[in-house]
Amino acid sequence: MKRLWLIPVVLCLVLIPAAVVLANSSNGFDGVVSSIESEYHVHATRIPFMGLVSLISRGATHGGVSGMHVAEIENFTEPIDGDALNAMVEQKLGPGWERMIRETSRSGKEQTLIFVHPEGEQMGMFIVDKDGDEMDVVQLSVDPDHLNQSIGQYEHGHPGNGSGADDSN
Repeated sequence: MKRLWLIPVVLCLVLIPAAVVLANSSNGFDGVVSSIESEYHVHATRIPFMGLVSLISRGATHGGVSGMHVAEIENFTEPIDGDALNAMVEQKLGPGWERMIRETSRSGKEQTLIFVHPEGEQMGMFIVDKDGDEMDVVQLSVDPDHLNQSIGQYEHGHPGNGSGADDSN
């Protein structure tokens, strides 16, 4: 009888996080993917085991890449209005995200949107890329310093850049 007060506490501890998760699913990655599915009558395949893949990528990149979410849409044959897609993604991502790249082919069959968002020492990236009849939606978190170092190894004639340049002078 003395432990009856635990029931409301346990219910609150279970129900409040569930409500927060459900409320947030209409925005961010899931919100964008759901809106694309609804608007264009397509089905996205969310890549299974992304939590495990994200964990492995974080270790393999020494913290350079983490928090990955990926959805792939095949047989995407409806034409896309680039302005409408951009507005939808901006609305679902919410404040704090800034579009860095928007590229649309003349035919509209290719669309690329890249948004960025500061996440402390990391940078969130959100990418929507439609190429022909396929669309990929990707969200990840990157370490900008690590990214600059990785890109830097391919600049200034370093090995692996394909330029054939030699820095041994």
